[in-house]
Amino acid sequence: HRLVISALLTLVPHASAFTSITSFVSGRSLKPSFSSILRKTALSQSSSNSSNDDSFVNTNKEEKIVIIGGGWGGLSAAYAFFKHNANANANAKNSGDTKKYSVTLVEASPRVGGLVRDGFTSMKGLYKAEAGQHGFWDNYHNIFQLLEELPNVDIDEVLTGYAEQGQYSPNGLEAVWPVYRNMKPSLPTGLAQALYTRFNNLSIIDRATAFPLVAAFSEFDDSFDAWAKYDNVSFRDLCIKLGVSKRCYNEAFEPMILTGLFAPGSECSAAAALGMAYFFVLKSQNSFDVRWCKGNIGEKIFQPWVDVMDGYVDFMTSTRVIGFETISSSDQSLTQISKVTCESQDTGEKITLDADKVVFAVGGSALSAIVRQSPQLSKHKEFRRYANLRGTGVLATRLYLSKKIDTLYSANACWGFDEGIGMTFFDITKLHDITDEQFSGSIIEVDYYHAASLIVMSDDDIVKKAKKDIDTMVGKTSIEAEVVDAAVVRLPNAVNWYSPGSYANMPDAQSEAIDNAYFVGDLVRSRHGSWSQEKAFVTGLEAGNLILGKEIHEGIIPLSPDEFHVAAGRRAIAASKSIIGQGEPSRSPSLVDFFW
Repeated sequence: HRLVISALLTLVPHASAFTSITSFVSGRSLKPSFSSILRKTALSQSSSNSSNDDSFVNTNKEEKIVIIGGGWGGLSAAYAFFKHNANANANAKNSGDTKKYSVTLVEASPRVGGLVRDGFTSMKGLYKAEAGQHGFWDNYHNIFQLLEELPNVDIDEVLTGYAEQGQYSPNGLEAVWPVYRNMKPSLPTGLAQALYTRFNNLSIIDRATAFPLVAAFSEFDDSFDAWAKYDNVSFRDLCIKLGVSKRCYNEAFEPMILTGLFAPGSECSAAAALGMAYFFVLKSQNSFDVRWCKGNIGEKIFQPWVDVMDGYVDFMTSTRVIGFETISSSDQSLTQISKVTCESQDTGEKITLDADKVVFAVGGSALSAIVRQSPQLSKHKEFRRYANLRGTGVLATRLYLSKKIDTLYSANACWGFDEGIGMTFFDITKLHDITDEQFSGSIIEVDYYHAASLIVMSDDDIVKKAKKDIDTMVGKTSIEAEVVDAAVVRLPNAVNWYSPGSYANMPDAQSEAIDNAYFVGDLVRSRHGSWSQEKAFVTGLEAGNLILGKEIHEGIIPLSPDEFHVAAGRRAIAASKSIIGQGEPSRSPSLVDFFW
């Protein structure tokens, strides 16, 4: 367990909100019975007038679900009800009392998929683009299962194989991350990442100064109590107090936080940093292995997913929510949302939806805006705290170059180009298998995080900056190539900001103030332990389970148990706290209490 912390230095910063991640789960497969139901349901959609026993029928038993937001979380919640209804149809002959759900998903964008969905074009209008390049990391078990389930998706046609990844600074290549599952022998987590990651410049002495963080990882067990303790301090302050060297922090941890949590370590919760690092890197030797989407995620994943549900989920795109109606009991002890008012962004038409349950599937910034604009919600103390949630900006650029350039690795994290800003770059030509007939040069994605100071620049200036940064890293072949077209996607306040103290303002899966309101997304407080798109997907399933009257984790693949040495370290910390607290661990001081 003493070596676990060294693996933190292997966290590539592009494990982010724009890099949805998952992995192959050996031995886990969809039950044949449901697989056949799902395929039959998808095929039946081709006939809208079908009157066979498998068609959905609106009855008085249907409960009306309104889902606000069509990203990973919103689609996941919709999918939970779609599968329930599919099973209900299949079992209709055996039980005439099976409850069904009528689902409407409201999405402000023109197409379902949220902010990461493709829908952007290059400056000359010649090429489609999207916000970032998308990957699937090892612990994204539930998203991977989705890709296996969908009858119109071939996972090997959608995802790349595994490959090494690089990390760059203005001085050149700093580190290389291997395909960890190919490294033999398999080693305990921490030791594996320490021995198999290739660092070019960061000295072993500097890396060793991160060792005291092991104590923080041992104590932080992702529980609500641990979050409450570690969320009140910044990750930078935690590192300083524990003696992490300035160089180790600036070259390893700061870029990790900037492009993993989208803000500098001084403005990010220590709890969020510890949780993210453990999930993406330290869960096992293979945690950081990644397969990338071979094309735009909207075409490869979101659209096939929507096609399966279309006809059974009502997708209202280009539509925004503008208000709510609520009903309360006579003593005001019980409040529910009864109607959701929407407005078409194309026609201006206002639409009112009846609602038995409402699922908020939006990010922190959007949820904050909804509360600020709704007197019906803002009268509740719980909802007012959501107004404190905020987001940070992302700038995604895609350069179309006149000739092929020599990139050593198709996926790369970068640091040191702009103070307080994270960066990644991807060779889209390689990742998407672009042929010379499709485009004869190179297509390079350059993304910036915590990028408010860059978003304000003009398109031309942004393109010049991105090209200059690529020239610095790649060298001669990039310098000789010209930009023939480019795409610039600005996403201000688009991703959640895990600032110190923000945990107290995050929603739980179900509201206490409005008991038919539910929340999904990577900002929701959950004990599953996942992050980013996997967490958004999981919380969608959790909300579905709660509404369906199931156990919250039913049908959800959990994270694997902690490895033996990690579990032993955590047990030792828990035991010592129990002794110090005289049987009450909560009465014992934590590591944070010793420094603050």
